[in-house]
Amino acid sequence: MARSAGFGGSHEVGSPENPFVITEAADSVEAQHRARVRKYMLIMSVRFPALILSAVAYGVWANPWISMAIIGISIPLPWIAVLIANDRPPRTKDEPSRYDHRPSNAPAISPSHDRTIDS
Repeated sequence: MARSAGFGGSHEVGSPENPFVITEAADSVEAQHRARVRKYMLIMSVRFPALILSAVAYGVWANPWISMAIIGISIPLPWIAVLIANDRPPRTKDEPSRYDHRPSNAPAISPSHDRTIDS
């Protein structure tokens, strides 16, 4: 649906009567960073309670395998948290692809015509 200029307004996009629409704008870098820090802290906050849970599970069931399984699950949590926190937002379809699918006729490295003097 196109916007009309209204009463004596301007059709030019960006004018006070017809401002830019930024609802499709990406989150700011600061907002993305806060979201990544929040994800990291959430995942890492599970690790310490898991160690306590493993001690409680051993006290309740006296089965070391259950405690070891809980500890085993908590071991890769820092690695997972770092991978998720360092991940960028998903690529939009409007972002250009850096890979050029067309075959190139030019060689990757141009031949050198420099003279080499052997001593």
